[in-house]
Amino acid sequence: MALSDPLGDMLTRIRNGQRAGKNSVMAPASSLRSNVLDVLQREGYIRGYEKVDVRKGISELRVELKYHEGEAVIKEIARVSTPGRRVYSKIKDLPKVYNGLGISILSTPRGVMSDHEARQANVGGEVLCRVF
Repeated sequence: MALSDPLGDMLTRIRNGQRAGKNSVMAPASSLRSNVLDVLQREGYIRGYEKVDVRKGISELRVELKYHEGEAVIKEIARVSTPGRRVYSKIKDLPKVYNGLGISILSTPRGVMSDHEARQANVGGEVLCRVF
């Protein structure tokens, strides 16, 4: 079955895995998903991830979830821009997530980056998701 929103599917797998107390979750691999996971790892929301070959031509990403004192590090992870409604933002109009405690992940002309990195690079783009 084809997914209409592959990134939203991965975010839901991460959300459900943390609520269930899992150590890791699996999601089909793509370059966009890998770039989003790079940002989550740099910002300290996940332990890491690796690409696992399931069979020839098919690979998945194993995402190692992170917990602090038994509680999930990611409190909220939500998709902002969906296939039916794209959300773009100039850097000066980009709101802070929970007054700077959370991050937004953007797809910019310079690649996928967090809102902190986008502000430093002074570049806007499509707001993919919001993490707290």
